[in-house]
Amino acid sequence: MATPVKMPEIGESVTEGTITRWLKQEGDRVEADEPLFEISTDKVDTEVPSPVSGVLKTIKVREDETVQVGAELAEIEQDGDAQEDGEAGEAASDGGEQAEAGEDETAQEAAEPEGGDEEAAEPEQREAVAEAAPEEDGGGAEEEGGAEEGEEAQPAAKAEGGDGGVTVVTMPEIGESVTEGTITRWLKQEGDRVEADEPLFEISTDKVDTEVPSPAAGVLTAIKAQEDETVQVGAELAEISGEGAAKGKPAAEKPASAKKETPAAAEREKAPAKAAEPSREAPAGDGQAGDGQPGSVVSPLVRRLAREHDVDLSQVKGSGSGGRVRREDVEAYLEQRGKEPAPARQPAAAGDGKAAAVAAPAAKQPAPVPLAKGVREEVTPFPRLRRIIAERMVGSLQTSAQLTAAVEIDMTNVMRLRERAKEDFKKREGVSLSPLPFSIQAVIAAIRTYPNANSALDQDMNLHVYQDVNMGIAVDTSKGLFVPVIRNADQLNLSGLARAIADVAKRTRDGKVDPGELSGSTFTVTNTGSVGTVWDTPIINQPNAAIFATPAIVKRPVVVDDPELGEIIAVRHMMYGIITYDHRILDGADAARFLQRVKEVLEAADFAGELGLSREDAGG
Repeated sequence: MATPVKMPEIGESVTEGTITRWLKQEGDRVEADEPLFEISTDKVDTEVPSPVSGVLKTIKVREDETVQVGAELAEIEQDGDAQEDGEAGEAASDGGEQAEAGEDETAQEAAEPEGGDEEAAEPEQREAVAEAAPEEDGGGAEEEGGAEEGEEAQPAAKAEGGDGGVTVVTMPEIGESVTEGTITRWLKQEGDRVEADEPLFEISTDKVDTEVPSPAAGVLTAIKAQEDETVQVGAELAEISGEGAAKGKPAAEKPASAKKETPAAAEREKAPAKAAEPSREAPAGDGQAGDGQPGSVVSPLVRRLAREHDVDLSQVKGSGSGGRVRREDVEAYLEQRGKEPAPARQPAAAGDGKAAAVAAPAAKQPAPVPLAKGVREEVTPFPRLRRIIAERMVGSLQTSAQLTAAVEIDMTNVMRLRERAKEDFKKREGVSLSPLPFSIQAVIAAIRTYPNANSALDQDMNLHVYQDVNMGIAVDTSKGLFVPVIRNADQLNLSGLARAIADVAKRTRDGKVDPGELSGSTFTVTNTGSVGTVWDTPIINQPNAAIFATPAIVKRPVVVDDPELGEIIAVRHMMYGIITYDHRILDGADAARFLQRVKEVLEAADFAGELGLSREDAGG
């Protein structure tokens, strides 16, 4: 039996990925945990291993195609256990039908990813599924015989097996720290038919908005959590009756929770032939094809992009399966709209049974800036990662009120200490001692004094002041800017910070950082001085309240107050300490006090003691 290979969940907030390369081709043999294909997301590029051993039978998604988490990418004809168990079942059975059922069940078990490789596992929302899935063994006899006698009680029961059993849909776990989610929209209604892995509903958490697929095929008989309702992980959301229960069932025998007639259900009563097709009707005003016009289901990512750019998705031609509108379609539409004004939506024709809509004027778009003409040029597509970085930077500026402030910091004592200790430190710790861990330790000290700098503002204008410091470190790589996170950085000493910085920076540049390490920061530091910048105005890494920049440390003459000579001019190691802060959370005076605390620690703290040196040994 063929085992499906699905798009894995790579990190908490990742909803889609691009297949960059297949490492095996159709007909090739592949071993379990052997790299099968490469994917690229907005967080990481990585290889994904095969969940089972066998022959790659079918590739369903081609290279450079972007797919949602959970989408079926390929099929592997599994060998070994499935055939052996199928033969054993046939030998123990008097009928061929039982042997086939046993073989199918064994293949389903073998289809689950082996080992502990999280990248190969199916998304967590797939795991929060039914307490019992309908068995296929003996189903044909029940359909024709006694299925009708017990049908009335089956939808209310959580059947352990048998044709027509009930699958309970529960709230999936989306990420480690997510304990609850809000049902934003049901994509199916009671009475609708749903296929396995077809999008069933949408949820919103504090980390991600995503679609959740159906764990089984059947009829959605009960919805237990309504839209805009917040539920805990594991809570029961709905019930799906299995294949048998959906056949020949009178409408009057539906459970009470399913008696409310929906347009989709009414249509199916009139035309049963349409019941097997997934519902494609989208309510108006939900970010999909509106005004009652049919439209394909789109991902939260596409809807968010449409909202941000005021795009009517009914005007966008979808290139996905069944006309599904993908992100690339919206981007292409936006590019075309930059050349031509968007057409106004036409009012409905009179006499069609719908209220005539007033044609709204097209949103006024800024006129595109003309490109230079008559110069030599090379035109290349903007890289995907750069597009993502661009969207996030612009989005950050549109989200928070950002101001930048700076102080001058005398880093002479730090630089002298570093020069004195760096060789022994490298031998002892195995990493270089740069000025960055000193700056981060000073920032952590300032956060302890002014905790609002280590906070975030949610959409309901609630301020989340974090007790732990998860420090984001901006890392420059050949592919672009990434921000891995050092969790509980406030629990590390100077040596621990140096090791942690070196570790995440190296793994990020090598493409080996775990996707989960690229989210969850509470404060961010960017070391622009590593490439010689002496001044910077960094953009906040959302949803942080602030970002601190450490530009280059340079020698220059400054006025210093000597206890014996008074004010003198001396050559010192100077650095600007720069903070960009969210003015909604911090006032200018708050930012200034924060910077003064950072300055105080860097200029006067006893870092020598942390390194096992006295001030005299350090040359202070």
